[in-house]
Amino acid sequence: MNPPKPTVFIIDDDPSARKGLALLVRSAGWHCEVFSSAREFLARPAFPGNACLVLDVCMPGMTGLELRDLMTAKNALLPIVFLTGHGDVPMGVDAMKQGAVDFLQKPVDDEALLQAIRRAVDRHAAAQGRQPDVERIQAGLQQLTARERQVLEYVIGGWLNKQIAAELQIAERTVKIFRGNLMKKMRVNSVAELVRQCLIAGIAPRPPRCA
Repeated sequence: MNPPKPTVFIIDDDPSARKGLALLVRSAGWHCEVFSSAREFLARPAFPGNACLVLDVCMPGMTGLELRDLMTAKNALLPIVFLTGHGDVPMGVDAMKQGAVDFLQKPVDDEALLQAIRRAVDRHAAAQGRQPDVERIQAGLQQLTARERQVLEYVIGGWLNKQIAAELQIAERTVKIFRGNLMKKMRVNSVAELVRQCLIAGIAPRPPRCA
């Protein structure tokens, strides 16, 4: 039996853009669902199958980046292809650092978008193959306090304790306490193991500042 076709969720406040994107996605053989806003998408029941998001950055009410941040906080692991009409390079760099599959400028090239969607659904299929690991890692993440989660992102980004302390304006000893606590909750004995878990869970590191 063939596996179910992946589903592509398109979120864009422009009706003509939604229609055109949906036609393209369906012509490539994927299932497609369209939403006019981030909040409309959030009202949808959780989707257990292989899927990805094609997400407009600038939307009223809740932007695409705000939706990404909310999904990350909830550990909702859906790969995202961002679309923007503004060509904001710093925004695109930030989105890619935070784990986006691609950041494409409108009017989007059809083949570039289809290639990005293929990478996205492949990434999600691979993550689903590691589902037992993902569930265990998410259980650890849910035990972290907000500050521990923040420290985790610095640790996997290669920051030293003293750098984290300076950035967060707390004592280095306090950073060591947070670091020890999060390592216990995540059930890891090394930073390398912590990095591996965060890659599986889609947690993006905070890159060190340039000197």
